Amino acid sequence: MIVGVAECECMIYDAHSLKDKRAVLQRILTRLKQRFNVSVAEVDYQDVWQRTKIAIAVVTSTRVATEQELQNAFKLIDSFPEIERTITEIEWL
Repeated sequence: MIVGVAECECMIYDAHSLKDKRAVLQRILTRLKQRFNVSVAEVDYQDVWQRTKIAIAVVTSTRVATEQELQNAFKLIDSFPEIERTITEIEWL
């Protein structure tokens, strides 16, 4: 069993309130949960309008499968024009 945990710091430049930020995040987090075998949550900067940190956890039987799921999740995040992924760290457990 391989566990991969990714933390992605992101910027949401067009957010002018926490409501704007949460609207963008809700769409992204919901889509990630629906499409991929991942657990995902906002883990930092909850009170900042234009910045967020998203944690994504994946558990599979092989490191290759875990890496593929994480890469698919990153591609989905990057497909949203309103958010920019700035720093991504992956930890293997």
